[in-house]
Order: sequence, then structure tokens, then C-alpha cells
Amino acid sequence: MGGYMYKILIVEDDSIIAGEISRYLKRWGYETETADDFGDVLGTFAQFAPQLVLMDIGLPFYNGYYWCGEIRKVSQVPIIFISSASDNMNVVMAINMGGDDFVTKPFDLEVLAAKIQAVLRRAYAFTGQTSVMEYKGILLNITDMSLEFQGKKTELSKNEFKILQVLFEKAGGTVSRENIMKKLWDDECFVDDNTLTVNINRLRKKLEGEGIRELIVTKKGVGYQLGGMEDGDKKR
Repeated sequence: MGGYMYKILIVEDDSIIAGEISRYLKRWGYETETADDFGDVLGTFAQFAPQLVLMDIGLPFYNGYYWCGEIRKVSQVPIIFISSASDNMNVVMAINMGGDDFVTKPFDLEVLAAKIQAVLRRAYAFTGQTSVMEYKGILLNITDMSLEFQGKKTELSKNEFKILQVLFEKAGGTVSRENIMKKLWDDECFVDDNTLTVNINRLRKKLEGEGIRELIVTKKGVGYQLGGMEDGDKKR
């Protein structure tokens, strides 16, 4: 999965099963969190900000369908339902509620891991449909114009977001100053070239404040590109 640690929230009230899933997924390189306050699953979700949720249907207080509905109000993050009742009604209900897949207990952990990989790939691999773009562990969230790095979220201004979006789309290549200016100001002929430099420098400062150095590299006379973040890599 590109070496990036996806965060998975496990909402399962059987602590033995939750622990087994968590240990297994960690071996696959995922970061996991298990919900323990079943009266406030949404709070745990908001705090952990996972890229995928494993949701048991039979939970204390409210069932998994309820929490799926609550999560769907704020996020389109993929949700895989876990159920012990294998009747087809549950599958239909789960998918109608906005679930992305379904596993039935008792399940094989390898099957679960395969489903998780498939759902993550569908959700995040295609830039066209994704709400998150990723570069060397830095996440650019398109839905709320924010940046996430090592679990910390940074809000971006509209211009900062647009600059990063153009660079992320062209990761590995150089983007000309003209192209960035077109993205920022539709008619770039009214914009002083210096305005872009000011915007880029401000963004670099903000990124450095978050511990992200050397992300935006200047290609003299050409434009900008995403850098190797050598410093950042060593720190991790």
C-alpha cells in the first residue's frame, strides 16, 4: 500500500476479537485504534481521524448502523461492517447505510486484511475520486483543505491549498510558475510575479512550523516541485 501507514479504527465491543484484529493489522503495518467508549464512537473517530473503520453491528448503546450514519454525516471514510449474524438482510442494510464491505464472524484474519486492502485501494489510489492525496507520508485532504503529517492536522488557506494541490498532482515533476499562477488567479496577467513568490514563501514557513522541510523545491527558471524531504525522512 505504498508504505504509508493507514489508520484503522476498530469498533468492536468484544475486546478479545478487537485485540486480535488490532495486533494482526499492526503486523501489516497499519496504525490501529480500538474504540472503548461505545456511547461516543463519533468522538473517538474525530480524535483518531482514521482512513478506514471496522464497525461491528451488534454494539452496546447504539448499533453499528447508527454509528455508520453518524460518521457519514461528517465523512466519506470507508467503513467495513463486522457481523455475527450472517443473514443477507444485514449485508443489504450495511451497504444501504453507506458501508463499503462486510465480513461475517467468525472470519479469517487474512480475508479481513485482503478486504481492507481492496477497500483502501479503491478509496485512495485513484486521485480523481479521492478526498486525500499522499506524498511521503504527508496527506493533503481535499474535502477540508488541510494537511496532515505524523498525526497532526494543519489548516491551509485557499491559496496554500491550491499550490500544494497542483504540486501533489504532479508529484515527481516540475510545475511552471505560470501553471501555478493560473490555478491561483484565473487571469494571471494582472498578478505581479512576486505575489506567487510571497505565497510560496509563506507556505514554506507554515510547513516548516509543522516540521516539514524542503517539501517545495525551487527549480531555477522553471518552477517548483515536491522535494525529497531528506530531513523529514531521517527524523521519522
